[in-house]
Amino acid sequence: MSPRRRPLVGRALAQRLLVKPATSLDLESIDPADTLGHDKQAGAVTLAATTDRLGEAQERLWASKAGAVLIVLQGIDTSGKGGTIRHVMGAFDPQGCRVASFGVPSPEELAHEYLWRIHRHTPARGMIAIFDRSHYEDVLVVRVHGLVPQDVWRSRYDQIVAFERHLAENGTTILKFFLHISRDEQRKRLQARIDAPDKRWKFRRGDLDERRLWDEYRAAFAEALTRCSTDFAPWYVIPADRKWFRDLAVAEIVAHTFDRMKLEYPQGEVGIESLVVP
Repeated sequence: MSPRRRPLVGRALAQRLLVKPATSLDLESIDPADTLGHDKQAGAVTLAATTDRLGEAQERLWASKAGAVLIVLQGIDTSGKGGTIRHVMGAFDPQGCRVASFGVPSPEELAHEYLWRIHRHTPARGMIAIFDRSHYEDVLVVRVHGLVPQDVWRSRYDQIVAFERHLAENGTTILKFFLHISRDEQRKRLQARIDAPDKRWKFRRGDLDERRLWDEYRAAFAEALTRCSTDFAPWYVIPADRKWFRDLAVAEIVAHTFDRMKLEYPQGEVGIESLVVP
């Protein structure tokens, strides 16, 4: 029996799951069921402690207004974007956190350039924004379904990098997570939706059409992550077949990023420390 690996947390976990800038990503080499040495029972304890840290960090961000945080979640259908928001981002006070979901563009959105609808939802200072899907749909769905010519969507990689650089240089910390599941795990999750009356509303026949494009989507994701992972807006590939590990990994990386921001509470008004409330 091989010795059990020591669980990776914090910086070590982030570095292991990081898509290193200027390197080619091979998704097939990453096991979607990997847990990097963690087990479910101990992982639940770690996740609880980490989400507590997230709540505390958000309070310091809100109080100090020392920048903003943008968290991007992408993944193929059923990869768990909604579950990640519930189980990890639920640690955040909704007064200082906004979730934006990006589906099929509205007529108003289509009347503008493709980043217009995205920029409207970027976070103000002191705020956290979570994107359920994002501007990357314009090099994913658009590419797979041939909605615009190839030279158009290919030019968007550089435009997206420039957009994210602009946000980062103006005080927004950006984290991007690709929730990586296997084809067989997607099959199980789609079937579970069909079989459960309270989940059936999530399923549509078109989901099967999208599933047939699995290989095309994987190629599109791999190129987007390769072309658009940067030091100022990194991509992380999260093994997501095991939902508990998906949540743990995302929480650990977000908490580690907050630690690096070194957020502090403001000092408050001068001299108030000696006041006594009558």
